[in-house]
Amino acid sequence: MSVVAGTEVDDVLALAERLAAEAGALLLEHQGDPGTIGTKTSTTDLVSEVDRASERLIVDGIRRARPGDGVVGEEGTHDEGTSGWRWVVDPLDGTVNYLYGLPSYAVSIAVEHEGRAEIGVVTHPAHGETFTAVRGRGATRDGLAITTSRQEVLSTALVGTGFSYEPLKRARQAAVLTQVLPAVRDIRRAGAASVDLCWVGCGRLDGYYEVGLQPWDFAAGALVAAEAGARTGDLDGGPPSGRLTIAAAPALFDPLRHLLGAAGLAPG
Repeated sequence: MSVVAGTEVDDVLALAERLAAEAGALLLEHQGDPGTIGTKTSTTDLVSEVDRASERLIVDGIRRARPGDGVVGEEGTHDEGTSGWRWVVDPLDGTVNYLYGLPSYAVSIAVEHEGRAEIGVVTHPAHGETFTAVRGRGATRDGLAITTSRQEVLSTALVGTGFSYEPLKRARQAAVLTQVLPAVRDIRRAGAASVDLCWVGCGRLDGYYEVGLQPWDFAAGALVAAEAGARTGDLDGGPPSGRLTIAAAPALFDPLRHLLGAAGLAPG
């Protein structure tokens, strides 16, 4: 259960939901007209003016409402803060999808208190959905409670994943996939980690794994998945992290984790 006062959690949640909705509306407004496009970690890792505008909108809203809070964002914001609260923001998760006109992109906002995620909000503008979670209170999609699938057999499980933008890492991940794919029902690669994690939470995927994520990629979605009943973690029994994030229906977590280890998955 959350140890933070319920009224403050409610206030922070309401602010996160409002800012995610406003950023999602901005993304929809500029779909097809993203402005200047650049690259980050590689020639395939894209960033647009819309990514940065979305982050500015969210960060400005946080600073106006809660000036003592810390903020870290994918597009460069990094404020330590003094309140014990920290916002972890991905203003456009799935930039490549967005630029290609594909619907799997999201605004992801997690809010931590003393280093632990207490609130997660993931808005999926193209589908008109918002997933939320508060630690100890469960998870919802558009206000209705969600739960993971009841899948218990890995061979009939639908599993999501994602790939690095760095060529050498992609090659290693592809080699792992040759071992994973024959052992599951099928693989899905939607292209936005926050969306995949929420889909585990509502049962659209039975499981998900990915290496090399950043905190803003998984913080909100992992909380949604966990509060919806999924097990989440890494290869060695730790929590989800940048080295490896796994989320799955409870009965599938250990089989999926063991399969990834046997397939030679190297976290990080």
